[in-house]
Amino acid sequence: MSIEHRVKQVIIRTLSLEVDADEIDDEDELFGGGLGLNSMATIEILVGLEEEFGIEVPDEDLRVELFDSVQTMADYVCTVLQKVHEVAGQIE
Repeated sequence: MSIEHRVKQVIIRTLSLEVDADEIDDEDELFGGGLGLNSMATIEILVGLEEEFGIEVPDEDLRVELFDSVQTMADYVCTVLQKVHEVAGQIE
């Protein structure tokens, strides 16, 4: 399962949406248009992403652009996971 698909599943589960992941385009605008996210939903999705991927998003990374689309969230998750793997590789 792709990271984008997993991000969509987090959004669907968190917001209790009655849609299939395939109905959400990776580039759909999540604020204002598309799903119409608000700040509370954003926090809930952030927590869901942290739990789903076993990551922690530092406060300095919290910015609106991160939540522009499924793709921007997936790209961020990929970046964090790569850093985690690099650090883990250095420890071994």
